[in-house]
Amino acid sequence: MARAQRKKQIEELERLRGRKVVAYVTGDRQPNLGTQIAPDVFPLIYGLLSKMAHASSLDLFIYSTGGMTMTAWGLMNLLREFADSLSVLVPFRALSTATLIALGANEIVMSRLGQLSPVDPSVNTPFNPPAPPQLGTPPQFLPVSVEDVRGFLDLARDEAKLKDEKLIAGVFSQLAENVKPVALGNVNRAKEQIRLLTEKLLRLHIPESQKERIEPIVETFTRKLFSHDYLIGRQEARKIIGPEVVDASHEVEKAMMDLYSTYADDLELTTIYNPEGALGQAPKKVVTFRRAYIESTDGCYTYKTVQEIQRVQMQPMPPVSGIQVRLIEEGWASENA
Repeated sequence: MARAQRKKQIEELERLRGRKVVAYVTGDRQPNLGTQIAPDVFPLIYGLLSKMAHASSLDLFIYSTGGMTMTAWGLMNLLREFADSLSVLVPFRALSTATLIALGANEIVMSRLGQLSPVDPSVNTPFNPPAPPQLGTPPQFLPVSVEDVRGFLDLARDEAKLKDEKLIAGVFSQLAENVKPVALGNVNRAKEQIRLLTEKLLRLHIPESQKERIEPIVETFTRKLFSHDYLIGRQEARKIIGPEVVDASHEVEKAMMDLYSTYADDLELTTIYNPEGALGQAPKKVVTFRRAYIESTDGCYTYKTVQEIQRVQMQPMPPVSGIQVRLIEEGWASENA
């Protein structure tokens, strides 16, 4: 029934907006059942778009807390192959890479709950500082935020008032001892890349005659807001971006929120994942978790994880039981009614 219900809700959005709608939803269920925006969706979105005629305008309904930044550029270019003008519908969270996607749209339609965020990336490579080891898991590395590196150097210059070049060099040397130079190089490249990417996305729709608008927007989203966790509501978004940010009408907002609520229920976004709770009273159970959706009225793809959960005895004396989780299947699958 869920697919049929979502299809009706998408049809209602299309009726109100007068254009086709494609939904891209990545879940953020905690712990360990979140998903991220990634380039593996390109063939799936292409498959849905290829069933539509080329349109003058298209809506992308999005909910996500982020993902791989370069996916935003690829996705915008793909969507614009099928429509002359693109709008992004933001019912709730469109953070980080999802904000980048929104910045490439001709129109950002936000509900009263809608949120954008800064787009400063974090770099995660084998050259990063190691994370605390965890039993039974391979070595992990701590992400290094572009803004954290910049903030550390700004702290030395502005707060500690270090002006001498030798002192600044000493601070940088200390930083390089904790974060390998190769990782710092990746951070610098990511900083330049995110600025370039943000500018290119804005240039997709801001005319040359208004190009002076671009640099302040880039500076705000990549640097001025300081924290990646900063949340931007629609009033502030309009002040930063301009007329591209519009309020959803009452009817459109209701349709957006109804569709979001159905996705939230299907993905169990408000339920903390607990293997023991999923198992219940059974000694063993196979459980399917839906973690992301790509959907239109023409078709639906769902990212699913299938796990076998069972109770096991960890040690005989004294008796200690535990929960064992085994991954059976994971990936995108077609889900059509």
